[in-house]
Amino acid sequence: MSIEKTLMERSGSTCELCGAKEGLSVYAIPPVTENNSDKCVLVCSNCQTQIEDPEKVDINHWRCLNDSMWSTVPAVQVMAWRMLTRLSGEGWPQDLLDMLFLEDETLAWAKSDGFGEDEGAKHKDSNGVPLLAGDTVVLIKDLNVKGGGFTAKRGTAVRGISLVHDNPEHIEGRVNGQQIVILTQYVKKTN
Repeated sequence: MSIEKTLMERSGSTCELCGAKEGLSVYAIPPVTENNSDKCVLVCSNCQTQIEDPEKVDINHWRCLNDSMWSTVPAVQVMAWRMLTRLSGEGWPQDLLDMLFLEDETLAWAKSDGFGEDEGAKHKDSNGVPLLAGDTVVLIKDLNVKGGGFTAKRGTAVRGISLVHDNPEHIEGRVNGQQIVILTQYVKKTN
């Protein structure tokens, strides 16, 4: 049986992310190491365009992840985690990400591609430990938040960080309910 037929059967001929029934195609989840249905999802053209081109993302389209993130299919869970991580700066995606539980193997797969990272930019914390989108870091210094009117205190945990793709020295995270840019030299990754 072909991969497409297997995915059509698995999904009931709908997009596994948003539930659309038109313009469906197989999307192999990077990094592609083997071509089989366990490493692919069936997506509509709208989802695929937004996955492949972050500039075309419609944040409201991805509210569909509220349902699809509960799929029992690891490939769907990986794509839900990656998209929620990419959008985590918007607020509600971070809330969903906080609820999402992935088995260790599935989470490692979700993080394995660095999803959307610039290959040349490697974000590292103050100890040189690589940072990935979705990681939790702790501030190692009090930071005055420009325009925020508060000081982010040393020891504050910042969950579900986003990477600033064009600058490996910057990450984004939510502190005191506000999305801020943080220099990587002032954070330490936690487990």
